[in-house]
Amino acid sequence: MTPAPAPPDARTATVRRVRPSDAARMRALRLEMLADSPLAFLETIAQAAARPHVEYAARIAHVSQGCHTAQFVADPGGRLVGHAGGMASPDEPNVTVVYAVYVSRAWRGQGLLGRLVEAVAAWSRECGRPELMLEVVVGNDRAYRAYRRIGFTDTGVRVPHPTVSAMRELQMRRPA
Repeated sequence: MTPAPAPPDARTATVRRVRPSDAARMRALRLEMLADSPLAFLETIAQAAARPHVEYAARIAHVSQGCHTAQFVADPGGRLVGHAGGMASPDEPNVTVVYAVYVSRAWRGQGLLGRLVEAVAAWSRECGRPELMLEVVVGNDRAYRAYRRIGFTDTGVRVPHPTVSAMRELQMRRPA
């Protein structure tokens, strides 16, 4: 009998801003994200799977530079295993909205979430926005606890879920 493979070591993953050359791997990660956590994102797996590769490539090229929006990935040198995005808040000039945060199941609990959010925070500070804000589905206690561990606090603000009217999201903030 062969021994079980060793669990992945998060220290082997580089956290960095996406590059245009990441488009195919980013598409694969996006489909994984949607399959694993369908209520956490604003599209269905069917919608994402139907999108042509050229659209993924254009999106990744767009978020790979500039201060309006950015995406960061955890890259262990093969399949991408984590993601966090940030975009300038349309309503608050000093705030970056953190979105599409995800860590692959086998890589959870090793600090990648914090490293991904720190990458968004550093970018946010460089762009002149000193605060981060995110929203998490009410009842997603695992995510809520994880965000609290990396410095987010619950603001008390509750908003409707953007795609499921019966659900609510709670707002959390922290300094960038």
